[in-house]
Amino acid sequence: MNIEITLPDKSIRKYNNPITGEAIALDIGPKLGKDAIGIEINKQIFDTSYEITENVSINILTSKDRVSLSILRHSTAHLLAQAVLNLFPGTQYGVGPDIEDGFYYDFLFEQTISDEDLPKIEKEMKRLSAEKQYFSKSFIDKSQALNIFKNQKFKMELINTADATEGVDADQVSVYSNNDFLDLCRGPHVPHTGFIKHFKLTRLGGAYWRGDEDNPQLQRIYGTSWFTDDDLQQYLTRRIEAEKRDHRKIGKELELFTTADELGPGQFLWKPNGALLRNTIENYSKKAHIQNGYEFVNTPHIGRSTLWETSGHLEHYEEGMYPPLQSKDNDDKYYLKPMNCPFHILIYKSELRSYKELPVRLFELGSVYRFEKTGVLHGLLRARGFTQDDAHIFCTFEQINQEINSLLRFSISLLKSFGFNDIEADLSTKPKKAIGEDKDWDIATESLENALNDEGINFITAEGEGAFYGPKIDLHVKDAIGRRWQLSTIQIDFAQPNNFKLEYVTSKNNKDRPVMVHRALLGSIERFTGILIEHYSGEFPGWLAPTQLKILTIGNVEDYVQTIVDKLPNVRLKVDNRNIRLGEKIHDAKKQKIPLSLIVGEKDLSENTGSLNILNSESINNQKISHLLKEINKQVKEPKFEF
Repeated sequence: MNIEITLPDKSIRKYNNPITGEAIALDIGPKLGKDAIGIEINKQIFDTSYEITENVSINILTSKDRVSLSILRHSTAHLLAQAVLNLFPGTQYGVGPDIEDGFYYDFLFEQTISDEDLPKIEKEMKRLSAEKQYFSKSFIDKSQALNIFKNQKFKMELINTADATEGVDADQVSVYSNNDFLDLCRGPHVPHTGFIKHFKLTRLGGAYWRGDEDNPQLQRIYGTSWFTDDDLQQYLTRRIEAEKRDHRKIGKELELFTTADELGPGQFLWKPNGALLRNTIENYSKKAHIQNGYEFVNTPHIGRSTLWETSGHLEHYEEGMYPPLQSKDNDDKYYLKPMNCPFHILIYKSELRSYKELPVRLFELGSVYRFEKTGVLHGLLRARGFTQDDAHIFCTFEQINQEINSLLRFSISLLKSFGFNDIEADLSTKPKKAIGEDKDWDIATESLENALNDEGINFITAEGEGAFYGPKIDLHVKDAIGRRWQLSTIQIDFAQPNNFKLEYVTSKNNKDRPVMVHRALLGSIERFTGILIEHYSGEFPGWLAPTQLKILTIGNVEDYVQTIVDKLPNVRLKVDNRNIRLGEKIHDAKKQKIPLSLIVGEKDLSENTGSLNILNSESINNQKISHLLKEINKQVKEPKFEF
């Protein structure tokens, strides 16, 4: 047997027998052997202990690779479960995935624990970490797994109902062991618990088993895990800073939005300041879409049940939809729309389309309604009623490459216009259960991957995690304190053109199916606004601020102020002419996070002067008003959309 291993630098290593990823890393060098976290083969991630038996291309993952953090955090969740079962025998344990910046594990304790128990659990985790227990993967028969976990009802349920993506198939179950601890898992994991050094249990929460409110409520322990102590401490500092930036707190302080019990959970009322901010975001997006060749449409908020049956939403998404509205005239049922795509499809379908018209790009700021569970609602970031900057592109298969490249550039440019310059991506590929031909998936996935490479966007491939109807790109941005937010989604869809029998007339006068691309660049306007608030901590750049300028008066300068106001017709401004001390006016303007404050007093009348305070910057004092007006217009100028 002769096995050829191709490395990222295209060099080839040859081995006479099957070999593990760990052995290859050690063969390359002792440091790499020590640092290896996992291996990547054909865009799938495996343990370093995975044995390779055929010619493959591999990438040996270390702490420098972004995906390695997910491996570390999932492994830390296992360590948490092991520590909990050591300290609290009889505990039922559920699932423990990695999440953004950390991990969690769900437990049903015999007696409820409190925050005071977390340090004790951490201490046990550190003890287990120091033992450097090796993670070992194996496959066992379902019957054997049911016997092993016979006292663990949640594991029993998983064995009987989970699928291959959760480590369970028809006959076998994937498990990991370290010492005497055993857990259901498809992996991968770090080589041993000694890699898990820098972690912190952050809080206790509650969750229903498998997200179903009819199931038992479990206690969820959240934590974070990093490869270095510096990274851990920076994250803990960010958490403190994030609390100060909470959009719900700042939104109340700046009078941007509110809610009320009468509305129900997950819905918001926009106050004048918030409406100004929102309109600024929406108008900028509209102008960018016009520049990029989109046509605007508007659609209703409800649709007949037959529409949602054709689209597949009632079959695949009914739990996320509001209950139906019953017609008084007949048996028709209507649903609030959870998505805009079926309506855009009907617009496309309303007339015969020629290949000469394609691509057709339909855009809408469309309101949608999703019956999210109460426990997951989180201010503007997770709401039940929200508006998406939603568009759907209908094109030929030959146009996919060009459209995806153009769309990705458009997305990146739009995000950068709002101050997000650190952008990463996830590429989700074909799952085991999918519709469409393999060759079509390959072409579509390659188009997405090529576009990411062309734009120099760092991305990881989430193998097998695409939707059943097509691959997708999710763009993530990092905010001012380093948090990662998922925003733009670009989703290729092979299903809906078939569901609705969409067609276009080809150059040979035949009829063919178009390809459909779903995309939302800012996501939802509500969520994007919440992220912007936290990114800027409410201190918006001049062009975005609801109130861009506040004129603070000293004495009787009413006529002078009016001449200034007349020269600033496109600036959102307010005048503070209250009979109070100037210091109080300046304090109030700073408290309201207004980017510019123009101070004018009676002494400025004769010399036609004033002073300009710029938030978090140096003031411009006693300058000609003409100079200050130029500076004001410069500070509030809308960024040019460059695409």
